[in-house]
Amino acid sequence: MSFIPIIENTFFANGRYWGGLNSSLYKNGSFWAMKTGIESADLNMVWNEKPLIQDDLRSIEEIKINFQQSGLPFWCWVFPRGRSLATSDILQAAGFTFIHSIPCMLADLSRPEPDINDDSLRIVQVQNEETLRLWEQVSFAGFDFPPETQHQYHDFVRTFNLTAGSPQKFFLAYFNEQPVATSLLFLHENAAGIYFVSTLAKFRQKGIGLAVT
Repeated sequence: MSFIPIIENTFFANGRYWGGLNSSLYKNGSFWAMKTGIESADLNMVWNEKPLIQDDLRSIEEIKINFQQSGLPFWCWVFPRGRSLATSDILQAAGFTFIHSIPCMLADLSRPEPDINDDSLRIVQVQNEETLRLWEQVSFAGFDFPPETQHQYHDFVRTFNLTAGSPQKFFLAYFNEQPVATSLLFLHENAAGIYFVSTLAKFRQKGIGLAVT
């Protein structure tokens, strides 16, 4: 059984969900595009869910202009189901350069969880605006985003839904009662994606990031 479609579908669903939070999601040709509004390429995404055709050269050029007008960088993600020689040629013709392949990990959640016996570590699910504000502060600092993007980050986090029916679940880790690490779980069908895993610099290499995921 191939797990690749599970990973692909979870990424696509997450991208569409994030884009729906601030009404930035749109489709142009074979491409989907979304913006968090944060000046970080990691948080603005363009992707295709099938191989490109020649008309998509115009589509990606229009998408580039849209992001440039917004002053936002972005990554163009190509997953296995969207690969083809034409896809590669079209993206290169549009000025894109292949950067690198990014590995994905998949965990079987039916396996027993490891024991974490550390009285100094406490992990809570974010369920109110006060704790979400702490989550925002820790994740922003943990990712070392430029200070000038803090208002953009705040605006995006404000769109998050904390209700029980939301596919997103937020976790905040405390070390000696100080909030130090974050994660976000996105649920989709029979799988979940893990995002926004961050730890404050001086608390790294203590296993906290592993515990919060």
